[in-house]
Amino acid sequence: MEMEILGINFGCVLASLTAGKFPEKDCLLPLISKILGYCIVAASTTVKLPQIYIILKHKSVRGLSVAAFELEVIGYTIALSYCIHKGLPFSAYGELAFLLVQAIILVAIIYYYSQPLGTKTLIRALLYCALAPTVLAGQIDPILFEALYALQHAIFFFARVPQIWKNYTNKSTGELSFLTSFMNFGGSVVRVFTSIQEKAPLSVVLGSVIGIVMNGTILSQILMYQTPPPAKKEKKVQ
Repeated sequence: MEMEILGINFGCVLASLTAGKFPEKDCLLPLISKILGYCIVAASTTVKLPQIYIILKHKSVRGLSVAAFELEVIGYTIALSYCIHKGLPFSAYGELAFLLVQAIILVAIIYYYSQPLGTKTLIRALLYCALAPTVLAGQIDPILFEALYALQHAIFFFARVPQIWKNYTNKSTGELSFLTSFMNFGGSVVRVFTSIQEKAPLSVVLGSVIGIVMNGTILSQILMYQTPPPAKKEKKVQ
């Protein structure tokens, strides 16, 4: 029995159930992986909206590390372009497209509430706008592409470090959204399972494991520092 919808083959499971048998592992796990993959993609369309809402509501970026969000944009750009040009199924990486768009919007909002912007910040933004289209189009040397993707893990790691350190020193998570952090953590956990089932490269699985550790750390800090200290004057972004 063949019944495929959006790349999800229900035939194997339906055939087993029709025969009055529970589907075998080799039949059930790929189906669960595909469904979870598309659930992550669907959920990713709203992951950063709670964070954006909190900033707009309070008109403040208190406690947020600008460098952390900038590095996140770079990491999403590299990861998305790599997955596209590796020919992975959309269910294995689709959330990266939505996360990238939301991350760019989030950085723009942080810049807006961090006025006046320093020269270094403007240069970083212009460099990204100049280089990102080339990377997303895959118009770079394959060896360099692999090196960039390997570097992407370090980028995501160090994207979280400034925020984790700022939370620790302030003993507060400022305007960080619990819901966004929780969804980031949960998505990383599920993505490890789906990446293994989709036979994604080990580097892709490693990226999700790093996400679990770093997002889990930030989530635990939000729970620890629920009562923030008095607001401090924001420093100029360099």
